[in-house]
Amino acid sequence: MDFERSLELLWRDRGEARQPARGRKPKLTLGQVIATAVALADGAGEATVSMSRIAEELGVGTMTLYTYVPGKTELLDLMVDAVLAERDLPGPGDPRPDGWREQVRLYAERTLAAFRAHPWLRSTSMVRPVLGPGLMAGQEYLIAAVSDIGLTPRKAAAAANSIEIYVQANATLFAETVQVEQQTGQSTDAWWGQRWVFWEKYFDVERHPAMTRMWESGGYEVETCEAADETFTFGLERMLDGIEGLLAR
Repeated sequence: MDFERSLELLWRDRGEARQPARGRKPKLTLGQVIATAVALADGAGEATVSMSRIAEELGVGTMTLYTYVPGKTELLDLMVDAVLAERDLPGPGDPRPDGWREQVRLYAERTLAAFRAHPWLRSTSMVRPVLGPGLMAGQEYLIAAVSDIGLTPRKAAAAANSIEIYVQANATLFAETVQVEQQTGQSTDAWWGQRWVFWEKYFDVERHPAMTRMWESGGYEVETCEAADETFTFGLERMLDGIEGLLAR
């Protein structure tokens, strides 16, 4: 893969991206190609996206697409960055929520929403991320939220990275839940309901006393989706409490 070609397309507003051959009126725009690919992935998963399927949806020949994007690898990069850009986080100089904690909460909320709307995002790597404007806008926003609250530069960078990793991990779990429910046609609560026999016949209360106490005291009396939201919010708030406590010290 020519990664510079991918970067050229991602940052096409700063350079010359691939254009259709001269002398012909373009049938499409690169934005249309990306939007069609995203819609296909949303409906049936990223693995079902192919250049031929996209061409069919757009009513053009497959080879026409290669005048806009070199191949599926580069197209996936464009798809990932396009949906990350949907978070539409405030940029430099734009109005923001009051307080750094509220700014972090906005980042978390919109990132989770992006993964829930596009569950195939869970298969993308954030270890070697797509270095496009959608990703970078999110990182710029998050760093700006914590960079002027009293932390040293290295601790501020660590705080931003920790928050990003926490949000990303949970967003991936939420996306997986959506994907599994779409693929099976069965909700997570229904799946657990079918396995009630495990708790009745196989669960040993003497070997799991802490879990039993938690169950009997009402700790698990909530549906799985609500429990996931509560768990995420609890963890994020405790992380922010920890940063705030560091500032106080």
